[in-house]
Amino acid sequence: MNKKVITATGRRKSSVAQVKMVPGSGKIIVNGVDVNEYMPFEVLVMDLMQPLTITNNEKTFDITVNVKGGGFSGQTGAIRLAITRALLDYDSTTDSSSETSYRKILKEAGFVTRDPRVKERKKYGLKKARRAPQFSKR
Repeated sequence: MNKKVITATGRRKSSVAQVKMVPGSGKIIVNGVDVNEYMPFEVLVMDLMQPLTITNNEKTFDITVNVKGGGFSGQTGAIRLAITRALLDYDSTTDSSSETSYRKILKEAGFVTRDPRVKERKKYGLKKARRAPQFSKR
């Protein structure tokens, strides 16, 4: 029984997620815990499941995720990008111009692009990156 393991990496803000995808029954394990126990909000679970839902693969793969850094929102985005990249690797033999290719479906949904926004560094003399101290006339 040859099970092909597909690995992919995703990043968002300061989070990095490594995904291992194996044909299975649809279980998602994040840092050794079930995804519904790890993520505090159901919306985050739905967000990271979107690439699987849009390609009709919710019950096709067992996914194991190692994620580090950032908060839950950044980790969710990193996991979503990693799952998207793993699906693209799985479907690499299909012609990308066909209507049923995962690349075309996921690209139209906006999941293939990595979100480049990161926190801006704090500057000296300011309270935060751009927030200046309150001005006092006298």
